[in-house]
Amino acid sequence: MTTSADVKSSHGRIDRGVRGWMFFDWAAQPFFTVVTTFIFGPYFVARMTDDTVSAQTDWSNAATISGVIIALLAPILGSIADESGARKPWIAFFAVIKIFCLALLWTAAPGSSVAFVMLLVILASVAAEFSIVFNDSMMPRLVSQQDVGRVSNIAWGLGYMGGMIVLIFVVLFLAGSPTTGKTLIGIDPLFGLDAAAGEDARITGPISAVWYFLFILPMFLFTPDAAKGKPLGSAIRSGLREIRSTLGELRHRTNILRFLIARMIYQDGVNGLLVLGGVFAAAMFGWSTMEIGIYGIILNVVAIFGCLVAGRVDRALGSKVVVLVALSLLILATFGIISTGVDFTLFGLVSLPISGTDGLFATPAEKAYILYGLLIGVSFGPVQASSRSYLARSVELHEAGRYFGIYSLSGRATSFLATLSFSVVTAWSGSARAGMATLLIFLVGGLIMLWQTSYPAKD
Repeated sequence: MTTSADVKSSHGRIDRGVRGWMFFDWAAQPFFTVVTTFIFGPYFVARMTDDTVSAQTDWSNAATISGVIIALLAPILGSIADESGARKPWIAFFAVIKIFCLALLWTAAPGSSVAFVMLLVILASVAAEFSIVFNDSMMPRLVSQQDVGRVSNIAWGLGYMGGMIVLIFVVLFLAGSPTTGKTLIGIDPLFGLDAAAGEDARITGPISAVWYFLFILPMFLFTPDAAKGKPLGSAIRSGLREIRSTLGELRHRTNILRFLIARMIYQDGVNGLLVLGGVFAAAMFGWSTMEIGIYGIILNVVAIFGCLVAGRVDRALGSKVVVLVALSLLILATFGIISTGVDFTLFGLVSLPISGTDGLFATPAEKAYILYGLLIGVSFGPVQASSRSYLARSVELHEAGRYFGIYSLSGRATSFLATLSFSVVTAWSGSARAGMATLLIFLVGGLIMLWQTSYPAKD
């Protein structure tokens, strides 16, 4: 088996094997950036159908269904990976599913089948998350414990940079203004894309598919995989036994169990904020693809900075400090978002005029929303990257696959509760703002529990 010393250069320099592993985040992130968060998701809610409230509920339901599937199967797959050894064949298998489904999002024209589009998004989301399980479980073997937080945050920052590049390309060259038909730089959308037919948003599926295919290649070419273990059938049987054993073992490893439960709670809130934040803004302000894209670019620029700073803080003070600070900022941001309407913020304590100067984000309320968005941007990368390094410092190499499988479970086991809470409260109250408020329960609850958890969670 290849050790971290074999793939990491001296004096802290990262060799091409680790860089190949880091490029997985660069390859994977555009799906989350332009499809689920900033471009296709808001299009699904605001333009694909006429009923924005029902569309928000449908989008949330798609996230709920994929979350349940991931929660049920990720730990099992992680244990099977430990027994079968090699991770790359699994990543390749799920890459095929993800790429195929993303390419088909081009068919999601206005008035097309909502159920079919939801199915494509669910399958792509499940394949993406399962690939992440196998990729993350490679990290403890590739990177020393001292550097795992730095490398994890740099990789996450690379992911946001990749997502931002694709987002900038969409906004500058593909997304036409609803009034002028021109892109932000004043040209006709490339490829003759018709914004009225949603083509500027639908194209993000095929683009993400091609990007993913091209940039996972460095990981396959340069990153050493674990030696092949048991044959598939034997690995499945052993993996199922191992996951049962691991779940029983967790009763005695109370600190790891507490960390996983805390992450399960706060990650629900983070997932809900990522899935629903963009569509919430699009529905409230009527933002076009261009505006929601620029908003996403702003958040991704801040996210890269946040990850770079967090990597240094993680190495100096530890992963727990980074996660606690990031969660505190996300709570403030969520409170600000739900307190803002088209003509007020802070629940009406501050009244804002609806009229504003001409141009993007013209009203004061939109500017306030962007300000709260900056807090999200600086926090949602570090909270996830340092959670990943928190666990990597808490487990041994031979158990990384099964514990990262359970880690994925902890990020998804109750994720349907966050999106389901949004769906139920929004449908019941007719207010997406009330639905968004439920995310605070998860963020605050997870922060409180993590505060009481030891670091690293070795037992």
